[in-house]
Amino acid sequence: MKLSKIIHDYCGLGYHDRLTILRDKISKRVNELGLTYEDYCNYLTKTNEEWDVVIELLTINETYFYREEDQLNECCSFVLPLMKDKNKNRPLRIWSAACSSGEEPYTLAMLIQETGLFLPGSVEIIATDINKKVLQKAEKGWYHNSSFAFRRIPERLLKKYFIDENDGYQINASTKRMVKFQQVNLLHENQLTEIGQVDIIFCRNVLIYFDQDKTKRVIQSLYRNLTPTGYLFLGHAESITDSSMGFQKVRSDKSFYYRKESNQDETIRYFSSR
Repeated sequence: MKLSKIIHDYCGLGYHDRLTILRDKISKRVNELGLTYEDYCNYLTKTNEEWDVVIELLTINETYFYREEDQLNECCSFVLPLMKDKNKNRPLRIWSAACSSGEEPYTLAMLIQETGLFLPGSVEIIATDINKKVLQKAEKGWYHNSSFAFRRIPERLLKKYFIDENDGYQINASTKRMVKFQQVNLLHENQLTEIGQVDIIFCRNVLIYFDQDKTKRVIQSLYRNLTPTGYLFLGHAESITDSSMGFQKVRSDKSFYYRKESNQDETIRYFSSR
């Protein structure tokens, strides 16, 4: 199906062996426009704003605050203290890639404040996603009180960093200021270049949806964005297989993550342990 190839080339999502699922997700939109699938492919290649519609239909945005807490605890207890004096002339920069509706970057902002290691304004969190609609929600920083987003957050963090407002919770101003959101396609190198150098990257539970070539390409880009000896956190179902190819695995009792070895080749092999 031509449409699956166009989508794969644009954002890395693979539907070539799941065409029925792709049709189920896209058919309503195609019918709304009164087009055949062939016509829709042509429309999509000529109408950039239509990609926002497609991405909204195809991406999964389930997330919540304090997700994969073992990694978060390791970042706060080990990585952040190492980073405290790494760059005295500029802010610490953290990139939350595929941030969805903002729960991950806001969690990082809260936990950074909890450490007491950094002065206000000395940490920048760049939060990106390909889905424009979820980014709009993230920028508002408001979540309904019945949302699954709060299912794991410690009560003390909820009380300290949120304001009870209109049947929901609004992230407080000081935490909100730490996070800047922007739309980014991880396969578009020019957009990643605009982000610039960062010290820590969280790119969790997104690469499992890419094929081997696309994941290798993204990992190479993440490597280039990281400062020397910077740290990369992937999801638990994701792993870089060869530590000699740019990243060294760091293991703790309950988690693992990666440190950039700056003198290594930038070609990195990746696999998903699904």
